[in-house]
Amino acid sequence: MSDEWQDDGGALVGDFAFADFGAALAFVNAVGALAEDHGHHPDILLHGWRHVRLTLATHDAGGTVTAADHALAASIDALDAPAT
Repeated sequence: MSDEWQDDGGALVGDFAFADFGAALAFVNAVGALAEDHGHHPDILLHGWRHVRLTLATHDAGGTVTAADHALAASIDALDAPAT
């Protein structure tokens, strides 16, 4: 798990910054495709035109962090996304 991820009271939260809106949106779309592949879907917030916050928790497990969250975070870390 990269340094972008923090434990935030039962969820993994990742904050990412990009050069511009287009790069942030491309990252969101790539995360969406990964989420579909994993069958596990994060909360996604695109804000401030170039910032993305991802929140991973398993709702079926009472909103706690599980192996599925860590697996999705690792896949997101493997994306070739140009953060700034």
